[in-house]
Amino acid sequence: MSNGPKKKLTQKLKKTLPVTGPQAPTLYELMQWYCLTTNTHGCRRIVVSKGRLRKWIWIVLTLIAVALIFWQCALLLMSYYSVSVSITANFQKLTFPAVTVCNMNPYKYSTIQQYVAGLETQTMQALKEIYGFSEPTSRRRREVEGPQEVPENEVNYLNRIKLFVVKSIKDNEIDAEEILTRRRSRMNARVVHRNTDTAAGNIVGYKLCNPNNNSDCTIFTFSSAINAIQEWYRLHYMDILAKIPMEEKIAMGYTPDDLLINCFFDGKPCDARNFTLFHHSLYGNCYTFNDAQQKDLLESSMGGAESGLKLVIYIDEDEYNPYLVTAAGAKILVHDQNDFPFIEESGTELETATETSIGMQLTESTKLSKPYSDCTIDGSDVPIENLYNKKYTYQICLYSCFQKQMVETCGCAHYDQPLPKGAKYCNNDEFSGWIYCYFRLHKRFVQEELGCQSTCRESCSFKEWTFTRSVAKWPSISAESWTLRVLSWELGDRLEKKLTK
Repeated sequence: MSNGPKKKLTQKLKKTLPVTGPQAPTLYELMQWYCLTTNTHGCRRIVVSKGRLRKWIWIVLTLIAVALIFWQCALLLMSYYSVSVSITANFQKLTFPAVTVCNMNPYKYSTIQQYVAGLETQTMQALKEIYGFSEPTSRRRREVEGPQEVPENEVNYLNRIKLFVVKSIKDNEIDAEEILTRRRSRMNARVVHRNTDTAAGNIVGYKLCNPNNNSDCTIFTFSSAINAIQEWYRLHYMDILAKIPMEEKIAMGYTPDDLLINCFFDGKPCDARNFTLFHHSLYGNCYTFNDAQQKDLLESSMGGAESGLKLVIYIDEDEYNPYLVTAAGAKILVHDQNDFPFIEESGTELETATETSIGMQLTESTKLSKPYSDCTIDGSDVPIENLYNKKYTYQICLYSCFQKQMVETCGCAHYDQPLPKGAKYCNNDEFSGWIYCYFRLHKRFVQEELGCQSTCRESCSFKEWTFTRSVAKWPSISAESWTLRVLSWELGDRLEKKLTK
């Protein structure tokens, strides 16, 4: 503010309101001057109004207004220092999520035995050559009494992917003994999964070579022979399944009546009609509760076990394949109806003879697209074909991209992912070098050399489920005698034997 306005204001105050000398105003005059010059309308009206009634009305109104101002200020101070929190809780019905249940054993052993009999014979032969024992005869399987000749009409699995007992590893020079021929030799090859803590010893592994160049080989070694035999068995197992028609694979798997003994949702019974078949490449016949294919999706408005889904699952451990699955139980995944159930990666394993309670909490997240982020709304602007026929996700895009690269590079599609149009699943009869090609391609995929990670984009909206899991023994010792008998009686002809833990 300049000096000019200051002087004018000072002179005006001295002229209007002298504060010294015989002309000093009285208190009444001071109040009158304040009321005439203030911006408070009520005070001005008190002075200029004619008649006592009007003056008193304006006095009362002004005092009420001042009282209200002080009252509001007091409330604000009290609210501030009380540190109160306002919470609004709304209860509404939500669509119950989809629940996919799988047996960890994909196919009944009694139905698939005809396809894997030769593979299991040679697996037992390999175990006998390495450790000097064969499988027990509890299932009346063929025992192997030492090295045997493979029949002409049977695939020689031990020769197709050769198993070795690795004696020593130094740099990339390997001293190994082939299990089938007992021939010991030194090999120069790339080593994958090498156990760096073991310089020598009986490490089991297998060798894969480029069919167009036998000197281009990779040896996969494992710290445990269990892992080596299982991985070797699994490679041949997938090769066998790739040649079996889908209808036959579904027939060899578990039916909903085989897998699901008892079902309750929201306190009401449910059955196989509430489940939709979902055939998984690794777990066979899985069943999804409250799937999008159901006409009316079930809803829930209350929490707690009584308002959720209750299942009693029968895994039929006697039908398990011992070389494919070393653990017994079921696998379960809670997901949105529009999402593909990646149960092998995100599923929760359930133990046998236990009661498992799973609590769920849903978090929905939405991000802004360009220019705020590089997310995609529905994947339509991502140049990768969605092979899963489900809602776009980053994971679906990655797997679809890899499968596309697999078809272009190796000439066939991997059995774990959906089949692209016009492609065939990889098998050794038609694509002899597919396993070696797959491992080389997968290595490049992990190292982000295929461009899938840079091409695929995160989804702008996604749902995330957070789980809490608790386990109790079931049934208890005191209740076991009657609960299992009642369940066996209720199942009737569905089971040919009594239920056990």
